[in-house]
Amino acid sequence: MNIMVNEEVVLLDGVTSVSGLLTQLEIEINNIAITVNHTIVPHSCWDEFEINSGDQISLFQAIAGG
Repeated sequence: MNIMVNEEVVLLDGVTSVSGLLTQLEIEINNIAITVNHTIVPHSCWDEFEINSGDQISLFQAIAGG
């Protein structure tokens, strides 16, 4: 299935969760926030939140600022 991750098309080998997506993309889970179709997905839901074909996912790296 095809999804969009930070405005780039990504092909997945079937149904996966947010956690599964991060594993497939080899993305470290520390200090990131994720939205799926413009909705924030809490870290506590990553294992259960299912990614569907056509979903738009944005990954945000937390940075220090002031």
